[in-house]
Amino acid sequence: MTRYVFKMPDLGEGTVEAEIVAWHVKVGDHVAEDQVMAEVMTEKAAVEVPAPVTGRVVSLAGGPGDMVRVGAELVVFDTESGEGFAEPAPEPAPQSSAQPAPAKAAEGAAPARQPPTPQPAPQPPAATAGEGARASRVMASPASRRRAREAGIDLAQVHGSGPHGRITRKDLDALLSGAVPAAPGAPAAKRPAMALAMRTGTEEIKVIGVRRVIANRMTDAKRNIPHFAYVEEVDVTELESLRQHLNAKAPAGSTSLTYLPFLVAALARVLEQYPQCNAWFDTERNTVIRHRAVHAGIATQTPDGLKVPVVRHAEARTLWDLADEIKRVSEAARTGKATKDELTGSTITVTSLGKLGGIVSTPIINAPEMGIIGVNKAIERPVVLNGAITVRRIMNLSTSFDHRFVDGYDAAAMVQALKDMLEHPATIFIPG
Repeated sequence: MTRYVFKMPDLGEGTVEAEIVAWHVKVGDHVAEDQVMAEVMTEKAAVEVPAPVTGRVVSLAGGPGDMVRVGAELVVFDTESGEGFAEPAPEPAPQSSAQPAPAKAAEGAAPARQPPTPQPAPQPPAATAGEGARASRVMASPASRRRAREAGIDLAQVHGSGPHGRITRKDLDALLSGAVPAAPGAPAAKRPAMALAMRTGTEEIKVIGVRRVIANRMTDAKRNIPHFAYVEEVDVTELESLRQHLNAKAPAGSTSLTYLPFLVAALARVLEQYPQCNAWFDTERNTVIRHRAVHAGIATQTPDGLKVPVVRHAEARTLWDLADEIKRVSEAARTGKATKDELTGSTITVTSLGKLGGIVSTPIINAPEMGIIGVNKAIERPVVLNGAITVRRIMNLSTSFDHRFVDGYDAAAMVQALKDMLEHPATIFIPG
């Protein structure tokens, strides 16, 4: 056997170890060079690991959830042609425990005498109408009698379809469902009360892959960042009117405008005045890095958990361009096609639960950023406007900021500036 040891490769960006998320091969499998063997997860992204050679898998290092250091043994191959490796024999088909296979009789031997097949006891004839048809003489099993009693069914009024007129479960089901009418004069059947079964047992789900990364990052962010939460309601009545007008005028096939493109466009304008909210904190260098560009993270729910694809240079995009890019990166994240670059580098994050947005939320900052803007659902409410009660469309913004570097006053002032733009949406597009 020619033994080839493949070690966990260096996946870049200072990675020292990676987590095994899933194996796509098993010991004994023949693999071809460049065939995907495994999916591993770094702190940055999921990575597919291809086979470096063609051969048979001899051993695998660990299982899903295990961490393997860069340079440690990952897969051992036998790179010979595969001679000498017998395919596993198919397992024999299981024999039925109820009817064991009879031993083959020797030639000339008399066949084994089989015990007589038990015959069912003779059943008395079904009661006739002239006999008064009492329930005690109706042919039915104890289970069917009990079910009929619970449902309020008089068995004497049921026509049985079984042998000798025996009433079966199907007869009762048909009567209860209305498929078969009750006999004339029979009382209406009562549906049985629904039995509430107790649920028992537990399910253990190993926290691996993207879910593990999310858990670790959320824990670190909540533990290390003192969050300052600030909630403000925004009257988006005019914004909703503009949104509907633009969607109605848009060419066929255009991306439909939601509130997010308007919000990101307004945020890009506002952050020019509040650069402390568009920043990172580099813990290793103990340095705050303020960004001139606005790279907006769009928190997106995916089958693998929450991901944050990035709309880069939001400050340089038109409204329709923002809508297209938000849609594109979100879809890439949901389908698992987003690249590592598309999932890193945001300077401030926007999160929205859409119709599930609730009234208030407390979003967790996407470290190393300084702030996150949460969008709650927009609903019509009665409000007092110019001394009169009227109906307006109101949407709350739930925000969180890193209180180490963003003072409460500055955070509130930034949100108020954002509110003013959203309530007067024409100002989003006025330069200066």
